[in-house]
Amino acid sequence: MAKRDYYEVLGIGRDASQADLKKAYRRTAMKHHPDRNPGDKESEAKFKEASEAFEVLSDDQKRARYNQFGHAGVEGQTGAGAADFADIFGDIFGDIFGARHGGRGGGRRQGSDLQYHLELNLEEAVQGVSRNIRVPAKVRCTACGGSGARKGTEPVECSACGGIGQVRMQQGFFSVQQTCPRCRGEGKQIKDPCSSCHGSGTVEESRTLSVKVPAGVDTGDRIRLTGEGQVGARGGPPGDLYVRIEVRPHPVFDRDGADLHCDIPISFCDAALGNDLEVPTLSGRVKLKIPAETQTGKLFRLRGKGITPVRGGPPGDLLYRLVVETPVKLTSRQRELLREFRQIQEEQGSRQSPKRQSWFDGVKRFVDGLRN
Repeated sequence: MAKRDYYEVLGIGRDASQADLKKAYRRTAMKHHPDRNPGDKESEAKFKEASEAFEVLSDDQKRARYNQFGHAGVEGQTGAGAADFADIFGDIFGDIFGARHGGRGGGRRQGSDLQYHLELNLEEAVQGVSRNIRVPAKVRCTACGGSGARKGTEPVECSACGGIGQVRMQQGFFSVQQTCPRCRGEGKQIKDPCSSCHGSGTVEESRTLSVKVPAGVDTGDRIRLTGEGQVGARGGPPGDLYVRIEVRPHPVFDRDGADLHCDIPISFCDAALGNDLEVPTLSGRVKLKIPAETQTGKLFRLRGKGITPVRGGPPGDLLYRLVVETPVKLTSRQRELLREFRQIQEEQGSRQSPKRQSWFDGVKRFVDGLRN
């Protein structure tokens, strides 16, 4: 099978610069690299094809012969000069594998962020509160100042990577940079570790912090405490602490954004005759007038009696839903009165129970339609 044109393989023109050549090879090699396509023979073949094309075109002399004579001009020469090509390969693939060629590892690294779950009741979330929390975390070792080395000494340059933090692994034709296993990419080694932190530069410690929770927070909101996270390695800056709010369920109210919902069970008599009820709010009790002949599920709204959102805006509403409760454990006298009431109600028919009569009429029409 005839070889494809090298420029076609990399998708570039014959006048492409070396920078364009590297970009094209990087794109093609990343797409078809065997590590990203395990077991894919076609991708492996395209990766080798792109590598061969790059080897030739990145060499000015080989490129000139290829431009003049085609594949015949470089026949038998691909693979020669493997050491030079390995350097180029390492430069390009350093970014792919997370290692920058020639980059020097640094010992100072920012600490990790921490997260703390803070439970509040609804009243605390609505009104705001200050709480003290105890947070276990790593803090900078005072004995060594966070360096990890015994007081009076300092970390030394890693002997394995020469302080770069990366080592090059040669596998036949290819060369790939990896994080130095000895210093773990820091470029430094501790010959005489601190006895307090054993060379880590940090020690475990619990701290008590005061958290001011603003009014109106809800489950999922986070409060950021800058610089209160894990301390950085080797004296690096600390991370942040995120306090995640979780509001416990309330025995009376359900929250929906800025609104509050409350179910109020009422007796059949109160629903039919009406009554004045005392109902709860977050700030006390109020009177709610229930008109006569109120149906179950009826909503009553108290505007502005909900929650003021933490990010601003008008307060929500407090909504009451009436739920008519059927009486249980009836006495014989109550049963007698209810039977008498039912008889009178049936005599009145749809005038007193319009929804019931309408529903049964609809069911009858539906059933008759099925029969026909």
